[in-house]
Amino acid sequence: MGWNEVAANLFHRRYQPLDVSVCVVRGADGFGVVDTRSSPPQADELRADLRELGDLPVRWVVNTHAHFDHCFGNQRFTPAPIYGHVRMPAHLDQFERPELASQQAEVTITPPTHLIDRQNEIAVGDRLVELIHLGRGHTDNDLVVHVPDAAAWLVGDLVEESGPPSYGPDSYPLEWPLTVARLLTLAKGGAVLVPGHGQPVGPPFAQAQQAQLAEVATLIRDLHAAGIPAGEAVAAGGTRWPLPPNDLGTAVEVAYAQLGPVMDAG
Repeated sequence: MGWNEVAANLFHRRYQPLDVSVCVVRGADGFGVVDTRSSPPQADELRADLRELGDLPVRWVVNTHAHFDHCFGNQRFTPAPIYGHVRMPAHLDQFERPELASQQAEVTITPPTHLIDRQNEIAVGDRLVELIHLGRGHTDNDLVVHVPDAAAWLVGDLVEESGPPSYGPDSYPLEWPLTVARLLTLAKGGAVLVPGHGQPVGPPFAQAQQAQLAEVATLIRDLHAAGIPAGEAVAAGGTRWPLPPNDLGTAVEVAYAQLGPVMDAG
């Protein structure tokens, strides 16, 4: 797959493995790159592909969150500034560093050099880009990248297109729908949203997925309140789950831990 210009001078490319999205904001004097893939060799391929967009330097990099498939190519982009959420370094140490496989020995985990708490603005040439943390969801360090002059939102894994939302042990199933709801109050009308995996979508797609996330959160709360043990909750939810049950075991475990001990319904 080549570069797809999803808005004026905003490019999106889908890479295997994992159908991960990389976006490039092209300004007058360089590129802003959003996410760097899973390894140094994959980042080298990305850097070579950037030449298709022009002979310009990379002015900055943004990581939408700390998962390996979005940031393990960071080392190939230094000394360009790398932006990420303030909680990203701790997440890398807690979750990503222990998962480094032997075949990824060439990876040097490279945290962001510029940490964002709630919101910040950066520029590439004459183009303004906003970095916004809307709350916890897929992780506790999700950053949304807003390109105002393109009416575009690069949303990382807060929204998934090529598969269902991915609940990991570092996710926040009860807060995720609230975070996407905040996104939807900002991304309206003809806005384009680029998920961390899959093709660009519009607000209606994100609205439908937000409703599914909210149904999952509500059902988990109901099952917990009914005294259903975590290990039985997926089966007890039956056909009420709006997403594939096989993907929800982790969501239940994480949310139950956040809700506290199950009370005996009897």
